[in-house]
Amino acid sequence: MGVGGFFGGKMSEKEKMLAGQLYNHYDKQLTIERKEIAEKVYIYNNTRDLDKQQELLSTMLGKVGNNVEIKVPFMCDYGYNIEMGENVFINYNCTMLDCNKIKIGNNVLIVPNVQFYAATHPVEYQIRLQELEMAYPIIIEDNVWIGGGTIICPGVKIGRNTVIGAGSVVVKDIPANCVAVGNPCRVIKHLEEEVRTMRISYV
Repeated sequence: MGVGGFFGGKMSEKEKMLAGQLYNHYDKQLTIERKEIAEKVYIYNNTRDLDKQQELLSTMLGKVGNNVEIKVPFMCDYGYNIEMGENVFINYNCTMLDCNKIKIGNNVLIVPNVQFYAATHPVEYQIRLQELEMAYPIIIEDNVWIGGGTIICPGVKIGRNTVIGAGSVVVKDIPANCVAVGNPCRVIKHLEEEVRTMRISYV
C-alpha cells in the first residue's frame, strides 16, 4: 500500500499500479513517465557505442548490477521498476512491460524475442471500458535460462537454475531446478538428479 493509502488518504494511480490494484493507465503522472523513458530507450536503441549504452542503462533502469548487457532493440514502459542482478545477458528484441516490478537475478541468460508482461487487463469488458488495468510483479531468480520467444505473464516467479524452453508461455510459477516448456509452460524434467548423474559420470 502506498503512503497515502496507509494514512487513509487517496492513493495515486502510480501507488495503485505498484500495489496490484486497478489503476488508470492514462493518468497524467504515468503518461509523463512513459514519455520520459521512451526518449531514453530511443537513444539507447540507436547508440552503437557500448560504453555509452552502459551509461544509459544506469539512468533507465531501477537497478543494474555488474556485467549486464542488453542487446538492442529493447523496450520498456517505465524502466525504474526493472532490477537486474550481476552477469545478466539479454539478447535482441526484449520487451518488458514493467508496470510493476520485474526483478532479474544473477547469471541470467535471456535469448531473443522474450517478453515480460507485468501488465494485464480485467476480463470484464465493463471495467476495461473505464480504461483501468492491473499489474503484478515478475521475479526471475539466479542462474535461469529463458529460451527464445518465451512470454512471461503477470505475477510469475521462475525459480533458480531453471530452464524455460523456447516458445513457452509462462502463466504460473515455475519451481527451481527444472526444465519447463510449452503453452502453458509445464515442468518436464527435474534437474537435481540430472546434475548428480553428470557429476558421477565425470569422476
